[in-house]
Amino acid sequence: MSEKKYVVFKLDEEEYGIDIMRVKEVTEFIEVTKVPNTPHFVEGIINLRGEITPIINLKKRFSKSDDTENIAHRVLVLNLEDKLVGFMVDDASQVITMDDSQIQETPSLISGDDKMYIEGIGKLDDRMVIILDLLKVLNDTEKKELLEM
Repeated sequence: MSEKKYVVFKLDEEEYGIDIMRVKEVTEFIEVTKVPNTPHFVEGIINLRGEITPIINLKKRFSKSDDTENIAHRVLVLNLEDKLVGFMVDDASQVITMDDSQIQETPSLISGDDKMYIEGIGKLDDRMVIILDLLKVLNDTEKKELLEM
């Protein structure tokens, strides 16, 4: 039985997890520079240690309400084809370990594009954590646009 570590992050009250091996770093949210003519869910760009990094607002990407006031935002930084991409989340403060027996397949009621990036549902005591592949949250066109920024 294989165990994996997941970075747990929150969007509103829901908890999500991403394989820790995919996360380059978790950093504080800093003010972004807006870029015209980008998809609605691209918050802007930041200078992350000399590298221009697009920031994606996951709440907007998932069509959740985006009342971003008074929330301690974090940014999960991932590598997308050798370019850094940041995903803005409400909070990311925990790493958990789960094995295969604690993760159920994606329920059949989830279909379409959502099924592509939801890897399963993790059960941990009385908590449920939706396991995501954040790089699959973006379609090919969106990835191309981000890589050209």
